[in-house]
Order: sequence, then C-alpha cells, then structure tokens
Amino acid sequence: MKRSGRRAARPRRSSHFDEKGAARMVDVGAKPVTVREAVARGRVSLSREAFDAVVEGTAKKGDVLGVARIAAIQAAKRTSDWIPLCHPLTLDALEVAFTPEPKGPAIAIEARVRTSGRTGVEMEALVAVSAAGLAIYDMCKSIDREMVIGDVRLVRKSGGKSGLYERPED
Repeated sequence: MKRSGRRAARPRRSSHFDEKGAARMVDVGAKPVTVREAVARGRVSLSREAFDAVVEGTAKKGDVLGVARIAAIQAAKRTSDWIPLCHPLTLDALEVAFTPEPKGPAIAIEARVRTSGRTGVEMEALVAVSAAGLAIYDMCKSIDREMVIGDVRLVRKSGGKSGLYERPED
C-alpha cells in the first residue's frame, strides 16, 4: 500500500476530559478576556389555531411571546445549571426575537448573547432558544399538543481563540 507521506491524524482529545478520561470543567483562567457573541436559531411548528392565538395575543394563558422571551433570558442566565460542564457566565446582553411564519405555520426564534469573558456563549444562546420554544409549547399545549420544537442550531459565534464561525446555510 502506498503512503502519502502525511501522518495519520491523531484523534483529538476533548478538553472536557482529563488524561484518565474523567469529565472535568475546562480551566479557562489563563485565557484572555475578549468580547464574545453567539447567535442561535430554532423554530416551533404549530397548528393554524395555535399560531393565530400567538400572533393575535388571544391564547388563554396570556402573552405567549412575552413569556417565551422571559423564559429565554432566565434560562440563558442559568445555563451552567442545565449543562454540567459549562462555566457560570455573566451576560452583558441577550436579545430574543420571534418571527411569525404564516406559511409554516411556525414561530422562528433567534437569540443573540454577548459577554466579555474567557469562554464563549454558544451554549447560552442555544439554551435561550430551547427554553423559548418550550415556553411556547407550554403556553399553547391546550390548543395544540402536536407542536414540534426543532432546527435549534448555532448560526454565528465570534470572539476567543477560534475567532469567527458562521453557519453556511444561515
């Protein structure tokens, strides 16, 4: 068999495991403080009746998107309580936007999170979107139990050693 002259790539060791394979929290103490931002998106597909109740503000439980926004903010601030190896972070800013998609029908969710710190805020953005979707489900489940929360993904992150990442299809 002919060899290409390149070394075989070594499997990359995850920074969340020590040399014995035990889970650990990454030491970020030596990393420089930089401005870091992450944007995540997702969507909730729902019935026409539930969609109309959200958009028209007629859901029995009240302001669906207002509650979902607060859920997103609260969850993002407590991400380290949800995700075991995440560092607790102080967030500088968190914006949550909802876009009704009548053709779906669906509600698109976007969370933009920013901090000045030693580690990124990707997980906080993803948790914010997830919590917003769950809150929409909770507020509308009496109308539609077949809602689907999906397409939760990181679409952009900046700052830190790895720099800028942008998801190609977004």
